[in-house]
Amino acid sequence: MEACGLIVEYNPFHYGHQLHFSQSKQHSGKKCMIAVMSGNFLQRGEPAIIDKFHRTTIALQAGIDLVVELPFAYSVQNSDLFAKGAILTLKQLGASAICFGSEHGDIADFIHAYELYQGKQAHFKQELKKQLVTGLSFPESSKRAYQSIGLDQGNIDLTKPNNILGFSYVKNIFDYQANMEPLTIKRSKSGYHDPEITHRIASATSIRSELFTHHSITDKAANSLPLDAQRELQSYKKKTGFWHNWERYFPFLQYRVLTMTTEELHQINGMEEGLENRIKQTAEKATSFNDWMQSVKTKRYTWTRLQRLFTHILTNTKKVTLKPYINESRIPYIRLLGMSKTGQSYLNEQKKKIDVPMLTRIQHGIHPFLDLEERVSDAYYSVLPPLVRQDLKHQELQPPIRI
Repeated sequence: MEACGLIVEYNPFHYGHQLHFSQSKQHSGKKCMIAVMSGNFLQRGEPAIIDKFHRTTIALQAGIDLVVELPFAYSVQNSDLFAKGAILTLKQLGASAICFGSEHGDIADFIHAYELYQGKQAHFKQELKKQLVTGLSFPESSKRAYQSIGLDQGNIDLTKPNNILGFSYVKNIFDYQANMEPLTIKRSKSGYHDPEITHRIASATSIRSELFTHHSITDKAANSLPLDAQRELQSYKKKTGFWHNWERYFPFLQYRVLTMTTEELHQINGMEEGLENRIKQTAEKATSFNDWMQSVKTKRYTWTRLQRLFTHILTNTKKVTLKPYINESRIPYIRLLGMSKTGQSYLNEQKKKIDVPMLTRIQHGIHPFLDLEERVSDAYYSVLPPLVRQDLKHQELQPPIRI
């Protein structure tokens, strides 16, 4: 049996994701579909609207056969590290293909772009460093560095979020010699960051905005959400009283910063260029998370970069925790969140080829990333009432979800 990998967040799962799944299965021709899914905090540095277990249930109901967790050490990172963690996970699981959504939609151009990049990699890195020194943000510096090696002359627009991720997936497949075929599906109807729902296939950003604005699943939101996703969203909100967003964590985050020294802040992963001073100086006057972000954000410090940094502050993720391991060429373990009967059969076929621990629940003493994962779980559920928090955290010790 062969498998195709999808790299996902499902925040929340919507009809665009359903279309990506069905087209990927058809396009790849693989029987088993594997989702490598971010946990409770996501690539752009946001808390997931509902936890990873409820999102796993939705994914399985939608037809995914295996859901494995992308470790937090990779999930709240720039596109290259995010892609690296996901590709190395799929490599361990023996996936023979990966299919991602992109604004561009032509895989041949992604491969050509990689070949061009590979031949001029030293120049790219030199130009990227040069642009960063001028005070430009990482996305803008990357854009100019790509332009300097001619990647702006082809068809791929590497300022588009899914094209950027797609290029990172292809780059990591070749860099780490993962024996899988890259495939891409062209995104349609809505853009990644479209703020409003204008079509049945809407952006996750617009759906979250609708849910948070009205504190309920409106008819407008329901039109973009499969029934299983609606049920899990409702179920989670019934248990907790709300869906997660950054404002829920603002008092905890503000307390953390106010009680930390600048030296302690400097040790946090992603803290560079004296940014700890700016965050410390603005903490006391901030009245909300959005207010705080507006006071810290500059052209150099993008919203996404700051959200990732605040996530690492909230979870006390230090540079020293990640640095010894993040550049390794093998994923330290695989965390299985859920599986179908097809997924279980696939794992039975592959288990002798997998040479890292396959975990069905959090276990101590296996790897520092797992200790970090437990702390991340504590941080995510910290905003909930005690009994609800204990109940949901208990999921970390339960066997994988089966459907």
